[in-house]
Amino acid sequence: MPPVPAIASAPGRRTATVLAAGLLVAPFLAGCGGEEDPSEGKSGSARDVSVAEREQVRFGGTLRWAVDAAPVTLNAYQDDANAATDRIAGATLPALFTLDSRGRPQLNTDYLESAEVTEREPQQVVVYRLNPKARWSDGTRLSAADFAAQWHALGGGDGGYWAARAAGYDRIHKVEPGEEEGRVKVTFARPYADWRSLFTPLYPRSVTGEPKAFNTTSRTKLPVSAGPFAVQGGTLDPASDSVTLERNTAWWGERAKLDSLVLKAVPPAERGDALAAGELDVAEIRQPVADRIAKASRPRKAGAQEHGAASDDAKAAEEDEKDEKDEKDEKAEKDQQAEKDGSGGADEKKKEEAGEKAEAAAERERLRRYTVRRAYAPSYVQLALNGTSGPLQDERVRRAVAQALDREALARAVHRPAGLPVRALGSHLRMYDQAGYHDNSAAVGEATTASASGLLAEAGWKGGPAVPSTGDGIDAAEAATAGQADADAAKNGTGDGEARRAGAARPVRAPAFTGVASSSERGRAAVLRQAAHADARAAKAAKKKGGKDAKELAEAAEASLAAATEAFDALDTLLHAEANLLRLKEGRELELRMVLPAGDGSEQVRRTGERIVAMLQRVGVGVEVTRVPDGAFFQDHLASGDFDLALYGWPATAYPATDTRSIFAKPIASPDGSLLIEQNFTRVGTDQVDQLFEQAVTELDGEEREELIRRIDARVWAAAGSIPLFQPPQLVAVARSLGNVGAFGLETPRYQDIGHARPARSEEGPSTAPARSGP
Repeated sequence: MPPVPAIASAPGRRTATVLAAGLLVAPFLAGCGGEEDPSEGKSGSARDVSVAEREQVRFGGTLRWAVDAAPVTLNAYQDDANAATDRIAGATLPALFTLDSRGRPQLNTDYLESAEVTEREPQQVVVYRLNPKARWSDGTRLSAADFAAQWHALGGGDGGYWAARAAGYDRIHKVEPGEEEGRVKVTFARPYADWRSLFTPLYPRSVTGEPKAFNTTSRTKLPVSAGPFAVQGGTLDPASDSVTLERNTAWWGERAKLDSLVLKAVPPAERGDALAAGELDVAEIRQPVADRIAKASRPRKAGAQEHGAASDDAKAAEEDEKDEKDEKDEKAEKDQQAEKDGSGGADEKKKEEAGEKAEAAAERERLRRYTVRRAYAPSYVQLALNGTSGPLQDERVRRAVAQALDREALARAVHRPAGLPVRALGSHLRMYDQAGYHDNSAAVGEATTASASGLLAEAGWKGGPAVPSTGDGIDAAEAATAGQADADAAKNGTGDGEARRAGAARPVRAPAFTGVASSSERGRAAVLRQAAHADARAAKAAKKKGGKDAKELAEAAEASLAAATEAFDALDTLLHAEANLLRLKEGRELELRMVLPAGDGSEQVRRTGERIVAMLQRVGVGVEVTRVPDGAFFQDHLASGDFDLALYGWPATAYPATDTRSIFAKPIASPDGSLLIEQNFTRVGTDQVDQLFEQAVTELDGEEREELIRRIDARVWAAAGSIPLFQPPQLVAVARSLGNVGAFGLETPRYQDIGHARPARSEEGPSTAPARSGP
């Protein structure tokens, strides 16, 4: 399926993402709850939203929200649905379960009174008890017919429907009305642990009831809704760069505070100017824009900065002094030029300067309307290693690459400038603050250059930079042998702990060759050369005397010369490897090709790539970086396997057993010799991981399922095809007048609560409750 430059996807789709990261942010009305607010997670940065009670938010007004691109379809279950489609669905359609800030599914009582597994044998049965007030905007009650139509459209049994995929729906046996009115009974053919992921969003049966409506009509028409908002006119204009959602007057829940919500397509590179012009109210932004907002918010002559910003007072003061100096220098240059131009020119320059100052002041004033919210994005950046490509076919080389990475340093370079706690990500399946998160990175082994060098030596890659001795007397061969023994023991189940069950080895502590090794090889070659010279002299003397042993001595001299020549050839090879800091195997240098996106917005990913290159050089692995257009990055390189290393991201999910299986599934060889990889661009997979995924998706006991997910993650780490690095920052510029909006992280927004803050006193009386950043 086609990739999209987004940080999240609808439940029906899961797409790889090109991610930008590393943005600076400043605080909003009230600071984060931190450790006092569990909704912020253990890092304190699970989300950053200016939460206000509904009484503090007035009715009325419009909110202009930037999106990367206008939607091309209103159907979230189609392949080309984008983030704007998902946002529209979230505001206009039923979501039976929403996510809290820790990524946990929560029953949405606007639509359901209850939902539970009522039977497990002989088949799993889930009964939904609908909220009797829940109705489509045409007055029709939500019913089993809507559920059944969506199952039919997404279940995969009818090829006439062009659905993105059938995950979960293909396990359903039947959907029917329950025994009581307002009940929906879903019977599964196979157990399905992630049943809460189904029917969100739920479309009316007028959309899912027949293929033409689903495939074509639903792309531009959504005539009925069942959320706090509705698409204005029920129609999408494909030629427009914006979509307007208006308050749904038929909505039975808490009335939407806003009159309308406008989703406006503004490319990320243009959002700074759009904010400065006052054309947006909410926009996810990059570092330079965050810097502009932070600078505009500071008092011009003061060094103080708002609480929570990444820079301290001293740095802010230093920046102000530099700005003031630059302005003075610029003014001096203009004055000198004005003197050369004469008095008339001076007047023009003064007018121009006054106009520029006025415009700059106006821009600062407009930017002061905004604050910047920060949180970890609901996605993660990973280093992908192509397991079918050259040296990376060897698991030991992949593990060595993983062990050579200082993931904490990579995270620090991204999180610290953003003012976020530095947290390397230790899981492929859960985000740092997500419920159930467990760091399983130990399964790939100790992350040190010595351990990585030892694995490379064991795999036959010689040379490379010298690695400091550990002083424990273990040489490379011994350490590598010990490490492989541990790995074998772990895979055979004789080790202890999850990392050992996954196949993690004890760290290998020494490289195969160092500067000491080349010195030793040089001495050996010199001794052999001296012996060859001695043998040659003896053979020459014997030949001159005509002795009986002259022939034997001549043959011995030739053998000695051959041994010396071979030793010097080996020395030359080793010295060449050390001089280039690259390892060698059978005359081939260990050099990998890293493919990175070249498009606008991928600067942070490229900087991360550069840091990885430097880390791999320390263990003798060379990396050639190739930048390619975003459009070609996935299709022409990842999907085709034309890469050794690549950096890209995956969105977070509350349902990893369902949504991540295709990312780590073992590729299957087709009759023509090609590989069917699904979304596993690394092409690294095992039968055991596949089996564990199937167990997890059928395990209805929550604790048992979480244990299976931990085991899956540990084994994925041990296979070293995908190395999670960090969650990028999510930075959102928000107008200071707004409440209940910001950097949501994993949380599902409550669109009906978003709105403009009520004045201190209004016609409805004063509001004294303070705004806060957590519920």
